[in-house]
Amino acid sequence: MGQLAVELQEQYRALQALLERLDPHEPPTALVVPPSPEPQGQIVVFPASFNPPTMAHLALLRRVQEQVGTDASVYAAMSKQIVDKEHVERPTLLDRLLLLQQILQQRLAGVGLLLFNRGLYVEQAEAVYRSFPAVSRLTFLVGFDKIVQIFDPRYYHDRDAALHRLFQLARFLVAPRGAAGEEELRALLERPENRQFAEAVQALPFDPAYRDISSTRVRQNPAAHASDVPPEVLRFIQKTHAYEAPAISGGSDPYEEHLRAVAAVLKKEAPGEKRCDDCQSG
Repeated sequence: MGQLAVELQEQYRALQALLERLDPHEPPTALVVPPSPEPQGQIVVFPASFNPPTMAHLALLRRVQEQVGTDASVYAAMSKQIVDKEHVERPTLLDRLLLLQQILQQRLAGVGLLLFNRGLYVEQAEAVYRSFPAVSRLTFLVGFDKIVQIFDPRYYHDRDAALHRLFQLARFLVAPRGAAGEEELRALLERPENRQFAEAVQALPFDPAYRDISSTRVRQNPAAHASDVPPEVLRFIQKTHAYEAPAISGGSDPYEEHLRAVAAVLKKEAPGEKRCDDCQSG
């Protein structure tokens, strides 16, 4: 893929340094990705894998900005440990983080970016208050599929205890996905085991035009869904072929070439940084 531009080299090094500070085995931790402001007061956090970021992701963040106005700050967030997606390798977390950072800076003024070392929402809520004591109220923005996951007992040793802790710390705005909207959310919250938590969950009206846009479909066939992603993402996909299967031994693999270029950058000593010969790209 050739040598990376100097500006990209600096961004890769800075983001890798942040990722290396996040250990999933340490207590729940959140970090701010510069130039995002330090969270304080009321905040809305949209955690996702952003693999890749889509037009629906951006529209949803704009919709929340419109709803909260100046009452709360809005953040996108990624985790070093993603529930049900721990083995995602192409593209790397580092590449996805860089893409998201660039898109937010260019297209969503005022939306910040956070990193978590944990994947469960209750752990991420604990991370927010532990890392940012000035935060007074936390709301998570999620799609309908995620609120279903939150209520699923298989993710917990003790579901009700974990959910009591979660809803003490955070509220939820739920956006429709596919055919699942406010009616389906109401039915989910009316189940006997979920009623006690219903007051902490609110539906977020969202343009139906975005309901069927899916990162999964983009990964499966980027060319067929090119209009579902921002131009920055499309250029990255076309340049690196990140969503193609790894090449069979001996074959050409543009994404592996890209990773080698990134690895070469990370091995170089940046000004004021300690040399790291074993850094990885996510």
